[in-house]
Amino acid sequence: MNADITFTRLSLASRWAALILAAALFAGCDTMPSGPTSRVQPDMQQAHSGAITLREGDVVKITFPGSANMDTTEPIRRDGKLNLPLIGEVDAAGLTPTALQDKLVKAYASQLSTKEVVVAVQSSTFPVFVTGAVLRPGKVLSDHPITALEAVMESGGFNYDTANMKKVHIDRNDNGAMQHFIVNLKAVLVGTETNSFYLQPGDIVYVPERFSPF
Repeated sequence: MNADITFTRLSLASRWAALILAAALFAGCDTMPSGPTSRVQPDMQQAHSGAITLREGDVVKITFPGSANMDTTEPIRRDGKLNLPLIGEVDAAGLTPTALQDKLVKAYASQLSTKEVVVAVQSSTFPVFVTGAVLRPGKVLSDHPITALEAVMESGGFNYDTANMKKVHIDRNDNGAMQHFIVNLKAVLVGTETNSFYLQPGDIVYVPERFSPF
């Protein structure tokens, strides 16, 4: 069995757990242990199963059935607000489209012939950041789900002279709690690993150099 641990969440307090996991894989274990010291990134189908959360920069189409003259398409500003006709500024970032619909039904209650509002995301972009042994480090903007490997390729690809593709680090701020992952992108690149690691907005992808202490 390939003993590379492709997706592993590590912290300073859990390195022994990672070694135990590696031993289990050598012994022929087919499943990863659950708990705070390990994590497998969901595949594309799982990634789409959760509710969409609106973000700054998203463009939303707001439709008022029965009051088509009020229909509008607006961007969510950097401050997370929409500027809407008749009611002015409305906080939108951080809400799901359904939650925003409910909020607008209440805000427009006195002006609607039918108590219904439909919110649809027209376009959405989000940033991830790639640094380390890549050709063009920096911010990558994506308007679709993007994998760690795709983000590296958008940054010009690996510096093959120096990059350690087996231990690519991904840092994620999850509501103020930092999460750390190590991804074997070499295995993904050559096709021996088929489960892709999908990034979330604001993720930082760091490609270390070979023989780096990190």
